[in-house]
Formats: sequence, C-alpha cells, structure tokens
Amino acid sequence: MRRRRPARRPKENSDALRALIAGELRPGEVYSAPGLATRFGVSATPVREALLDLAKEGLVDVVPDKGYRVTAVSERQLDEYTHVRALIGILTTAALAGTADPMALAGLRPVAEEIVAAATAGDLVAYIDADQRFHLGLLALAGNAHLVEVVRDLRRRSRLYGLTALAEQGRLRASAEEHLDSSTPRRASPVTPRPYAR
Repeated sequence: MRRRRPARRPKENSDALRALIAGELRPGEVYSAPGLATRFGVSATPVREALLDLAKEGLVDVVPDKGYRVTAVSERQLDEYTHVRALIGILTTAALAGTADPMALAGLRPVAEEIVAAATAGDLVAYIDADQRFHLGLLALAGNAHLVEVVRDLRRRSRLYGLTALAEQGRLRASAEEHLDSSTPRRASPVTPRPYAR
C-alpha cells in the first residue's frame, strides 16, 4: 500500500478527486469517504467534499449511514462529452501551436513536468490536477475565457476510466510525457485525448 502523502487543501484537488472517483468506481456500488481516502492516498475531508459535489450533480447518490452510490451515466453521454472536448481542444491547441507566445507556452512546462512526476509516482490525484491545469492553461492562451469555462465544465462532467490500470502497467508516464512536447515552443502539438478521458 502507498504511504499517505501530506494532505492537500480540499480546493486544490477537488476536481481531480471528482474525476477519479467518478471514473474509477463502479456504478451501483456503495463506497465510504474514509475507504476512498485510503484507496487514493489522501485525507477523508477532500474526498467527502468531492463526493458531496458529485451528489449535487447527480453523479453519486447519498446512502444514509453507508456512504455514496455511483450513478450510471450512459455511454452516449460520455461519448458526447468526449467528442465536444476533442473538437474544442484539438482545434484550439493546433491553432495555438503556430500563434502562441513562446514564453507563455514555455511557462506551461513546469506543469507538464508535474504531470510526468505524478505519473511516475503513481499519484493519480496529482496527475489529474496537473493535467487539468495544463490543458486549461493551454486553452487560456487563446484569450477566450468562455472557451476555458466550457472545457472546465466538460471535464467536470466527464469520467476518467482506467487510470489506475494504466498507472499499474507503467503506461501512464508515456501519456504524461506527451505534455512536455506540447509545452515546447515550435513543437507544440495537441495532446491526443485518451480513450479513458471520457
């Protein structure tokens, strides 16, 4: 079992936990916040807050005195979210590859390095947190705040599948390293959406 890391502030990893919880847990099963905290190597408080957020959005149901049950989301809904994210993300980042300020693009490299470090350590919460900051930061270079908010909302609605398996197989790092190319001026290219990012 992994050693528990120092607790992050709840807001710092709330979106990452929400995505991970929604994607890694089976619909219909009941989970407790302390059990999930142990599973993901974080304290129970941010997990509880993430679960309450998910409950407000209908992605989990509160089961009194037991925990939280993950609700089912149709394959069609997941495919639609993925399709819209891909359309926005790929077109925007492809356009930015030739027009983005090289210094601003290079400013994303430390975040890309965080993604690689998190993948190497198998820290899925940190991976998702850094991945979101990277992609939203890249989109922000287009200068369209509404675009960033649309993608942020789509990411919140999406469910990330298979991250634990990829980390255990050592394949998450390869995905993470693609972000380094995207943060290098003149080599920037869109990071291809993964099938698990739905």
